[in-house]
Amino acid sequence: MIEWSEQHQMIRDAVRRFIEAEIVPNLEELEHGDMPPYDILRKLFSTFGMDEMARTRFEKQIALEKRIAAGEEPSEKKKRAKDTGGRGDAVAMTLVPIIEICRYCPGMVTAMGVSTGLAAGSVMSKGTIEQKERFGLDLLTMDKIGAWAITEPGSGSDAFGSMKSTARDNGDGTYTLNGNKTFITNGPYADTIIFICKLEEAGVDPKDRKIMNFVLETGMEGLTQTKPMRKMGLHSSPTGELFLSDVIAGKDLLLGGKPVTRQGSGTKDTFSMERAGVAAMALGIIERCLELSLKYAKERVQFGRPIGEFQLIQDKLARMEVARINVQNMVFRTIEGAELGRGITFAEASAMKLYSARAAVEVAMEAVQVYGGNGYMSEYHVEQLARDSKVLQIYAGTDEIQISAIARDLLSRP
Repeated sequence: MIEWSEQHQMIRDAVRRFIEAEIVPNLEELEHGDMPPYDILRKLFSTFGMDEMARTRFEKQIALEKRIAAGEEPSEKKKRAKDTGGRGDAVAMTLVPIIEICRYCPGMVTAMGVSTGLAAGSVMSKGTIEQKERFGLDLLTMDKIGAWAITEPGSGSDAFGSMKSTARDNGDGTYTLNGNKTFITNGPYADTIIFICKLEEAGVDPKDRKIMNFVLETGMEGLTQTKPMRKMGLHSSPTGELFLSDVIAGKDLLLGGKPVTRQGSGTKDTFSMERAGVAAMALGIIERCLELSLKYAKERVQFGRPIGEFQLIQDKLARMEVARINVQNMVFRTIEGAELGRGITFAEASAMKLYSARAAVEVAMEAVQVYGGNGYMSEYHVEQLARDSKVLQIYAGTDEIQISAIARDLLSRP
């Protein structure tokens, strides 16, 4: 794949019109006011039929799983094996809105992705049929907002090894949950929270204890969701802390109905999906920074001529274009792989994230430099994009974690 198809471009243009009408006029309030992004995101879903598409996919999946459970299908694996290819167009239709929204408001994509991707994805991949019907559809359609709570104060990149949140088996079909989660996207406003903790097991080293994923609902006794935290960027993506003090959860809230090992937690798949999505986010930021920098370089006059005529500025613009091409090719490779029925490996997802995140930060900072003093002022959009881009090197695993994942994969090869 070397370019967007005509259908992709039509979707892109329609999304751009929506952004101009719904997001751009509210950008100041989203970034510096108290306006949560969820009403606009729900309008996006309804405008483009994303909620109905999610509902249709959900109903097909549940119907298939019920047939399998009843013994009417040989196995889910065999069924899926017949339909591994031809998904490229669906992936493209998912990535196009991400790219376009990130040209203006990357935080909205983070809020949307955590709710419909990480939270909903956890329910749909790990949950029982009953749990999927109870929680999954509302998250997929954004009728309810979801949060995925794994990070804890002091845990950093060692999310499981340093995890202190616990679940105690009460022996009566319930568990008592305690713990503190931080940097939780959608945490302040989430209706549904995927709370990841460890089972209390006597005589077992905390690092080796089983992982448990609970689906919690706002308002449960002992669950506290803080107000949004102040942060460097992504102001349109509310981030908060969660405090659990003796929260009682029944087994019906334990995803899959049982604890899992760290290897069986499915977290690698979750991180692969999130890391691949970063490339699409980066592409939107890079495209917009290049677009703004080109415009400014043509209009800004210094020493009697437009600054775009100076070789140092041309060098910056050229490097931005190289980054745009490279990151776009990564996105195209993801789409083409899906079309062929080939997913990306964990190491490949890490490589995509490492390169695209660094490229987005470098391009955004160079855009600020092109603008000079103006670029440092919030009046100019490159200032916001520079702040927003930095988190791409931090969340879903820092650059250092990506390097380690890629290197381990390379060293493990014969």
